[in-house]
Amino acid sequence: MIEKIEELLVEVNSFNATSKEEIENFRIKYNGKKGILNDFFEKFKEVPNDQKKDFGQKINTLKQAVNVKLEDLKNASVSSVVSEKEDLTRPAFPLELGSRHPINLVKNRIIEIFKSIGFAVADGPEIEDDWHNFTALNLPEYHPARDMQDTFFIEQNPDILLRTHTSSVQIRYMEENQPPIRILSPGRVFRNEAVSSRSHCIFHQIEGLYIDENVSFADLKQTIQFFTTELFGKSKIRLRPSYFPFTEPSAEIDVYWGLNSETDYRITKGTGWLEIMGCGMVDPAVLKNVNIDPEKYSGYAFGMGIERIVMLLYQMSDIRMFFENDIRTLEQFRSL
Repeated sequence: MIEKIEELLVEVNSFNATSKEEIENFRIKYNGKKGILNDFFEKFKEVPNDQKKDFGQKINTLKQAVNVKLEDLKNASVSSVVSEKEDLTRPAFPLELGSRHPINLVKNRIIEIFKSIGFAVADGPEIEDDWHNFTALNLPEYHPARDMQDTFFIEQNPDILLRTHTSSVQIRYMEENQPPIRILSPGRVFRNEAVSSRSHCIFHQIEGLYIDENVSFADLKQTIQFFTTELFGKSKIRLRPSYFPFTEPSAEIDVYWGLNSETDYRITKGTGWLEIMGCGMVDPAVLKNVNIDPEKYSGYAFGMGIERIVMLLYQMSDIRMFFENDIRTLEQFRSL
């Protein structure tokens, strides 16, 4: 009988399984109620007294070998499953909840406001050609206003560059669609500017365009009035004459922010008025460039920097914070 146990020890130590079923069958064979080990323990009673010590030691050795083999097989099985199905480098529980970026929060709110009055969202490439970024917008190569939009050129002859405004999206849309047109064009833009707390070479814009018959400056003012009331809760605005090559007449829009705190004095320079965007009636030359009849159609356009709006709404003092991805800054918007 001891020789039989020796044979089983060899079998146990050399056993390997390729499936959970084989492991379970092995366990039942040796550790089951009718398994080999229980059978040996039953026969132990019949062993002569002078052989019980050796027989008992052999049974215990076999039992330990079976248990060790089962443990090894289970660990190997778990390791195989983990290596195939799970990424051990992923963060452990509990997982930290993320949040939307403040720029996206404000951008989505602005889009929501304008969608409520019929505006749709249009998108376009960040890498543009000269026609869509400058020339079609009444900014020919010799135009001095180009100096205000010094940008990053990728290629020359022909000029390929990083767009300086999302007005290029409006040109692309008007080339492919006839009025009525009512779109928003949000996106990232680039200009070759010194980086400071108030300016950056990368920023985000959201521009609007409405083209139809009999569109007037009064329509533009009412649209901006609605927008400022919805976003800021402030309805007092003023329009100051300005200049943009692609609109005529053009204006800068100020909203009355008030002088209720020291911060209000600082951001409005003590006037209570705060510039938030530029706007104007689309220049007939721009409509001609995209094959829209300026005698039949008119329209308005407006544009604003999203970072500036975010800084106002959340009282953020440094534009660089939007691009540093500092978790301490972003965590403040987790519940928004």
